[in-house]
Amino acid sequence: MSAEKFQVDQQESEESIQLHIRGELDLAAALTFRHALEEVVHRADKALILDVGQLRYIDSTGIGIVVSALKIRDELKAPFSVRNIPASIRKLFDLTGISGFLNEGIEGRA
Repeated sequence: MSAEKFQVDQQESEESIQLHIRGELDLAAALTFRHALEEVVHRADKALILDVGQLRYIDSTGIGIVVSALKIRDELKAPFSVRNIPASIRKLFDLTGISGFLNEGIEGRA
């Protein structure tokens, strides 16, 4: 079984920082994801956007990191959103209750 390598690509504009995550976000990739978020999560001057359109899998460790980022951004009163959520990931977010915490921060595919 061949797992798709996890990657985080960052794009920054005047208004936002976008992290495009792809592959499989599991325990093995958690440190990479956490490090990428730590570099930008406290930057309240810009919206933080997670684009998960190419994310194939996320486990509880990855969900925990997303929840931690959400809490930090909430304390800073800084915008945070998750975009392009594949159906399988959205279902997992719904089942684990994370969707309720992200509220309007979640945008799905049309």
